[in-house]
Amino acid sequence: MTNDLCWLSAIELAALIRRKRVSPVEVVDAVLARIEKINPRINAYVTVAADAARRDAKAAERALGRKGARLGPLHGVPFTVKDLVVTKGVRTTFGTPLYRDNVPAEDAPMVERLKAAGGIMLGKTNTPTFGWMGVTHNLLFGATRNPWALDRSPGGSSGGASAAAAAGLGPLHIGTDGGGSIRIPASFAGIFGFKASWGRIPTYPASGTWNLSHIGPMTRTVADAALMLAVSSGPDERDPYSLPAQRVEWTKALRGSIKGLRVGYTDNLGGDEPVDPEVRTICAHAAKAFRELGCRVEDVKPGWPSPKTTWEQMFCGGLALRLAPYLDRRSEIDPGLLPLVEKFLRQPPTQYVQAWFDRLAWWQHPRAFFEQHDLLLTPTVACPPLPIGVDTITEIAGRPVSFYGWIPFTYPFNLTGQPAASVPAGFTKSGLPVGLQIVGRRFDDATVLRASAAFERARPWAGQRPPLG
Repeated sequence: MTNDLCWLSAIELAALIRRKRVSPVEVVDAVLARIEKINPRINAYVTVAADAARRDAKAAERALGRKGARLGPLHGVPFTVKDLVVTKGVRTTFGTPLYRDNVPAEDAPMVERLKAAGGIMLGKTNTPTFGWMGVTHNLLFGATRNPWALDRSPGGSSGGASAAAAAGLGPLHIGTDGGGSIRIPASFAGIFGFKASWGRIPTYPASGTWNLSHIGPMTRTVADAALMLAVSSGPDERDPYSLPAQRVEWTKALRGSIKGLRVGYTDNLGGDEPVDPEVRTICAHAAKAFRELGCRVEDVKPGWPSPKTTWEQMFCGGLALRLAPYLDRRSEIDPGLLPLVEKFLRQPPTQYVQAWFDRLAWWQHPRAFFEQHDLLLTPTVACPPLPIGVDTITEIAGRPVSFYGWIPFTYPFNLTGQPAASVPAGFTKSGLPVGLQIVGRRFDDATVLRASAAFERARPWAGQRPPLG
């Protein structure tokens, strides 16, 4: 029963807790026991707030016994927070020794709202320094491993969150995404990851890549992600770019049909980056499910010019500015990150400013596409999960690949701020997860979630568990 609790969805747990079929203390103890057993093998958690979680669980249990107590939709349900997201009274290191002793005085808005809804924070999950790459390791905590294959990465930069979700170490996980950092690890770990429209979930404090960075849910089911969105979306005065609240009941929005939607599928947005043949086959097969669900699906060749240089200027330039004050502490900056920081600091500031204008110009390409289509489907990542110790790959299918060239499908939609999800599409012959990306129109989060839920019903994945015991 203890292990079974670890694999229940948040929605199932919340219902059982409300009906007093299981107590918040039982749930938290079950997940903490599994963390103690499994986390040493995968290093998903870097901080486990066990004492605080048990204290909060006991308070949640007492509330259940009080007549007239108002219970939030997450009452007694555990969640985790990526170590890039600030947490009141709990160390937040941003994945670097530079902040090893940083203990914030307040919670980020999403953390604050999950707690207000009754959620119980279990701890912090691993990330590379400031989320700079698509795998997860740092000088402070080391590497996180993929539950499906311990010699592989669970992706990044929310790799601790994806590994925890896949391994049954909690149902709800907060990730961030500045170039794919929710979707890449969702793909690599075989879970659901949702990058809501920029501003849908407020962020504070701003990161070095604030104009690209989203915060959002990583879960084993689409419904759990919709529940997190329902709890955490809406404006916050600390984030002046946060969006007005939408009159959408996010969990109910999953039930509608997607019949008749105009859907384009491609494995080439227009650049020259290659795609692993096995990934291409798995994703093309997954895209067929949308035709079976009544969508009008067509293979498309958008032919967009690559926005990689523009994104790199904004993403890497922002990281460089964030780290510039610490260049006198070079030994505490990841060796792979240091040359990148120095490169972008040598550039004239006009290049960074020009990238903002280039971003606005590039938007016209997807804008025109989404005038004719409701959704765009792509592979989430161009290759299967990377081996541990490999930050980037140099070739795919015998063709050369640049440093960020293996994620050509994710970062463009950080430039546009569009909603995008990664759903589990299948496994390679060697048993490694592969994700399919679903991108929607600006601000149309509901259609992306509804399409994800329809795909989940057609090709269910939540029952598949990695071989960890």
